[in-house]
Amino acid sequence: MSLSPDEIDRYARHLVLRDVGGPGQQKLKAARVLVIGAGGLGAPLIQYLAAAGIGAIGIVDDDAVSLSNLQRQVIHGTPDVGRPKVESATDAIRRLNPHVTVETHALRLTPENARDLVRRYNIVADGSDNFETRYAISDACFFERKPLVTAALGQFDASLTTIRAHETGPDGKPNPTYRCLFPSPPPPGAIPACAEAGVLGALAGVMGSLMAMEVIREIVGFGESLVGRLLMVDARAMRFDTVRYGWDEGNVLSGSRQSPSRTEQSGDPGSSGKLADG
Repeated sequence: MSLSPDEIDRYARHLVLRDVGGPGQQKLKAARVLVIGAGGLGAPLIQYLAAAGIGAIGIVDDDAVSLSNLQRQVIHGTPDVGRPKVESATDAIRRLNPHVTVETHALRLTPENARDLVRRYNIVADGSDNFETRYAISDACFFERKPLVTAALGQFDASLTTIRAHETGPDGKPNPTYRCLFPSPPPPGAIPACAEAGVLGALAGVMGSLMAMEVIREIVGFGESLVGRLLMVDARAMRFDTVRYGWDEGNVLSGSRQSPSRTEQSGDPGSSGKLADG
């Protein structure tokens, strides 16, 4: 897949990077990335994916822009209040990079539609704000054998990891699933929603940008993956820590306790407790 003269100029700073270069930029142009949520995490994520030259970006979001979103959801502006987020995000991408194809999905992702959406893309980036969606998309990525970059926000803390549960690691064991890290969602109401707890707007920008960097790294293939590693960010202390986690043989997807129904379809995500806004 060749680059046009305009693209060569546009991506010049990538092309001179030894670990990206022309072949890496062509991989980005050929890639199809599905972004779940055009909110606090999705907004900077979408911007940097578009700027990087991802060939096609799918956006899943059923919400409209509200004034309270604008403190952190930087892809939207004041004139966009009341518009569907997928429309506002599409306009922003087109202003930024006309070489990117945008595919909008103005719907709520569920266990019933997740696999059909996921199978159309090469990699998925989840910036959703509720546990029901997180479990549905991670299960769908497992069954459709797609890599998943997933992040979550708290008030002043956040986390990020990459899931390639359909593959094995260097030790020959299966890579961990999302359910190996978080076997089940917390009880409803255990984690307050963003509207109740608040969230530091700039932290959403940091984590969305880190998600974009991890998606780009996964596509191009440089550096060390976050597979089996959870990056944790403490904005109060400006501290970044990474902890390792592994495959749990008791997980219900790829472990010894998997059920026949889970080998055929995305599993029941359980309760729908809220995370801080993505």
